[in-house]
Amino acid sequence: MPKNVLVALGGGTTQVINASVHGLVEACKSHPLAFDQIYAGRFGVEGVLNEELINLSAQPDEEIALLSSTPASGVLGSCRYRLDKSKPADFERLLQVFRAHEIGYFFYIGGNDSMDTADKISRFASARGQDVVVTGIPKTVDNDLGDSDFQLIDHTPGYGSTARFWAYTIREANQENAGACRFEPVLVLQAMGRKIGFIPAAARLGDPEREMPLLIFMTEAGFSLDEITESIHDCVRKRGRALVVAGEGLELGSLGEVRDGFGHLVYSATQTSAAQLLVNHLNQKGLPARGIARYNIPGTGQRNQAILASTVDIDEAYQLGQQAVQIALKSGGGFMATLVRQPDENYHVTYGQVPLERMANSERSFPKSWLTNARTDVTDEFVRYARPLIGDEYPSAPLLNGLPRFTRLAEIYAEQKLEPYVPINYR
Repeated sequence: MPKNVLVALGGGTTQVINASVHGLVEACKSHPLAFDQIYAGRFGVEGVLNEELINLSAQPDEEIALLSSTPASGVLGSCRYRLDKSKPADFERLLQVFRAHEIGYFFYIGGNDSMDTADKISRFASARGQDVVVTGIPKTVDNDLGDSDFQLIDHTPGYGSTARFWAYTIREANQENAGACRFEPVLVLQAMGRKIGFIPAAARLGDPEREMPLLIFMTEAGFSLDEITESIHDCVRKRGRALVVAGEGLELGSLGEVRDGFGHLVYSATQTSAAQLLVNHLNQKGLPARGIARYNIPGTGQRNQAILASTVDIDEAYQLGQQAVQIALKSGGGFMATLVRQPDENYHVTYGQVPLERMANSERSFPKSWLTNARTDVTDEFVRYARPLIGDEYPSAPLLNGLPRFTRLAEIYAEQKLEPYVPINYR
């Protein structure tokens, strides 16, 4: 007897998150004896709690196909809702929704916290004797999901595209800085990634021959504000200018904290920023050249520009959606789909599975061995790791009247069968 499927998104977005949904939907449709209707929670697990389930099976095939070229979470919506084990009402509500809509398979796409959420739901359902297969699908631009040995997962979907964004951005920023260096010798760009350095490190991919006066500062290097300042001054003295990439999590002073539902600092919502603090300090102290420092913060564009998505990233996200369906069919619940790099001369990954409990709240740090001795740059070993992830060509980007044509889902929802519910965190 076929069972219904439910998919939901959690946490921050990526350029390729919808490609995983695309892969999942097509894989489910190819197994009609196992899967019936495919639903999506509107705004993640919050939508499930509110019984807001979009019917993906009722959507035109051409709209589903466009998911792989549609960035960010605007189609389905995401959330940062934390399920608290000490407050079981939310879990009970989820199981009620699953029963009411005959959900036999639940897929959750997200990062560290989302895998923790998926693991909690899987365990709770098992403890209650409810037959629902819970499977995780990874995503996070930070690339911090997994282990330090890169064996559980080599990299996460979303990172390759954000890395490509920085490879392109740094080349364009270098042209700006080279032309304006007589009056603005220092340009500081702030990169996402919280306190994890994978995103700022990706700037080096835009200058693998190390021709630019590029300095990369990430939290893992452990610099003070004065040490960063001296490194920038030294670069200006030697090169006449400095192009600086600063991780948003640099500890340079108070930012005026704003936190999300999981307690993570939301850097782009703070009262100030690492880049602004650094530029203020540089200009107050004075540069060893005529002119000033200025900063640029790309913001959420780092994770939602479809034209800068990596074709490798799109394909891998799609394949992980497909892999998750195979895991659910063959292994049951409690796993996350994963990819592992193979030691071939040409870049190649294989797809597998890991227990959700091993991925829940995992946090991989940037390897210290990938920092240069001066700690202001990354090594060629990192470049060899990250270079294949950004691909070699632009993605297909369908246009309509000169503008990107993204997926447009019809507002077809499952009939609500339960009484209205107020999630615990709303009360």
